Amino acid sequence: MTLDLGGKLGGVPELTIEPLRPEHAEPLRTLRDTPEVARWWEPAAPGWPLDAEPEIEKRVLLVDGEIAGYLQFFEEPDPRNRYADVDIFLGPAHIGRGLGSEALRMIVRELTEERGHHRITLWTSPENERAIRCYEGLGFRRVGVTRRSELSHVTGEWEDELFMELVV
Repeated sequence: MTLDLGGKLGGVPELTIEPLRPEHAEPLRTLRDTPEVARWWEPAAPGWPLDAEPEIEKRVLLVDGEIAGYLQFFEEPDPRNRYADVDIFLGPAHIGRGLGSEALRMIVRELTEERGHHRITLWTSPENERAIRCYEGLGFRRVGVTRRSELSHVTGEWEDELFMELVV
């Protein structure tokens, strides 16, 4: 799945989303350990991202062939409660360039048009203002905040989470 972003990023870069492969693991771990990502994503388990999680679809974001970030999603299999839940991060060199929005547009299109979902959900910190602006710009709406529902790996304190959804 490829989307030409034209001149947005200078030149004619290509954003590609592809399935995770073993050679992606070390560069993704390096990106996940950067302060910009580590603030929002807990430290990776030793086998991440190659650990067996059959319920999670794992993807790599590439810009002109360079690993730029990671995206994963879960699909609820119960036909009476069907939805997909997404997570994404970008490496520091790719933040603020519109790539997160484009990657999410692409994956939402796949999840709705190809996989038949009508509802996409995600969770984020209420403090992650950049991400929230991105999500709202794509049509996600705030559903509510769960109070002190996640133990922060940064502060060691229980923190709130913001639940968002996109219904098409």
